[in-house]
Amino acid sequence: MMNAMSLADLADPAVLPDPYPVLAELREASPFARLDGAFVVAGRHADCSAVLRDPSASSERDRSLLASAAQRPARGRPSFLSLDPPDHTRLRRLVAKAFTPRTIARLEPRIRAITKDLLTAARAAGQQLEVVGQLAYPLPVRIISELLGVPVEDHGKFAGWSARLAHSVQPVLGLDQEQATAQVEAARQASDEFAAYFADLIAARRAHPARDLLSGLIRAEDDGAKLSQDELIATCVLLLVAGHETTVGLISNAILALLRHPDQLAMLRADPGLAAAAVEETLRYDAPVQMTSRVARGRMQVGDISVPDGAMVLLLLAATGRDPEVFPDPDRFDIRRGATGHLAFAAGPHFCLGAPLARLEATIALRAFASSVVEPELDPHGLHYKPNFNLRGPDQLIVHFAAMQAA
Repeated sequence: MMNAMSLADLADPAVLPDPYPVLAELREASPFARLDGAFVVAGRHADCSAVLRDPSASSERDRSLLASAAQRPARGRPSFLSLDPPDHTRLRRLVAKAFTPRTIARLEPRIRAITKDLLTAARAAGQQLEVVGQLAYPLPVRIISELLGVPVEDHGKFAGWSARLAHSVQPVLGLDQEQATAQVEAARQASDEFAAYFADLIAARRAHPARDLLSGLIRAEDDGAKLSQDELIATCVLLLVAGHETTVGLISNAILALLRHPDQLAMLRADPGLAAAAVEETLRYDAPVQMTSRVARGRMQVGDISVPDGAMVLLLLAATGRDPEVFPDPDRFDIRRGATGHLAFAAGPHFCLGAPLARLEATIALRAFASSVVEPELDPHGLHYKPNFNLRGPDQLIVHFAAMQAA
């Protein structure tokens, strides 16, 4: 049986470049319980899929048996990511009114234009591309900022806030109580700074509405109910952080996988129509969100374990993507696989609202990279992973190339 320290191994800097052997062992040992049953780990696709769709699985993590006062979010700013029905249903439906498929489809020309501009700037800078800083980060942050109506001069403010908040969505593994508390406090400070910024921006949009997502969120109404000020702020912060942090990882992980599998990159270059399939295979093979959690409301069954009320269930989403019961030869990266059924965007009522936008941005970025960058070569000393083991991806990915064609 897997011991408790194996989970902490996921936070080991030596494991970050390739956590999948550890995740495979955890998956095969799962489901298993620790801390007198208050903490349950699931890594098999069938178990995780069932929990994500189980109405007795709560997203209100601050109510778990393991939650301390230090880990609870600031009062007054509820994110619908951490709410259950009916509150989650109401908030998500209101946000969805201003985040429609038609809105996403209208973004395609703008995403293409930004991608072209970024690659053109990289071509002018020389025969080297730092994928994260020159493509994977600026593309989604520009798009979500433009959607929300955030002025371009403010984009740079968000990197630090977002990174600190991103650390708050992963389990505290390998940290002592003092370090864990410091991490939570850093996230709270970032949340307060975000909130102050968006309070001012919301006031400006109430006075002078614009054709942007924020103005749409302010107008959105469902059965006479609108988003409160606190709900508006929490939603803006969630959309901004989730709208770019995970997509940065998706684009970076996909380009890295293609560089490590030149046959797949050649296949994509020969058939750009495979870009969307390459995105799905990356979501399965090297997911940007590695894990999530739920809390049992009443007794809940996970495999052969009866989970008590209030117990935390850790779902190893990245392990499910390589479950051989669902994906044959799961450690092989194959963009023609047809990787449907992965859980990279979760499932059930909390299926990622931004999935269509993330897919579109990554598809356009991969197609442009494959068609534009001639003879790309990964710099083995230019790959470094960010320390966040849950929101996975490089913080530096340097690629040398022979030439770059016009995107």
